[in-house]
Amino acid sequence: MRAGIGSDLHRLVPGRRLMIGGIEIPSSRGEDAHSDGDVLLHAITDAVLGASADGDIGAMFPDTLPETEGMSSLTMLSLAIERTGSRIVNIDSTVTLEKPKLRPYIPEIRRSIAECAGIPISAVSVKAKTAEGLGEIGRGEAVSAEAVVLIEEQ
Repeated sequence: MRAGIGSDLHRLVPGRRLMIGGIEIPSSRGEDAHSDGDVLLHAITDAVLGASADGDIGAMFPDTLPETEGMSSLTMLSLAIERTGSRIVNIDSTVTLEKPKLRPYIPEIRRSIAECAGIPISAVSVKAKTAEGLGEIGRGEAVSAEAVVLIEEQ
């Protein structure tokens, strides 16, 4: 068994979709990113790669390549899991976002991640926090996510 930790932060801008855990969340602002910008899946992908000591998301999916532009973060996570050859045991994660509130979407987000990772939904934890109005997240300018992944090497 090995553990990995991942984190990500994206600026929020008008005209982009807000993607969290593979689910589009209704919002007037979304992540500013080369891919679809899904901050939660990026953190989980980094945690998977970290647990395997296999680099990070930026090395695997550089934002300088045309083929990664607009890429689905579900695809990124799936490819990272495949690359490591490991089985995910569980995922624990936290998203920090001032608005909109994520609580109503958490069951669907957990389902999406579980399906992508090939694990039971009971092995996926997603928590939502606000920044209590502090900093760039509290002002609604950014969103962040952290994740811890436990893998079993095959």
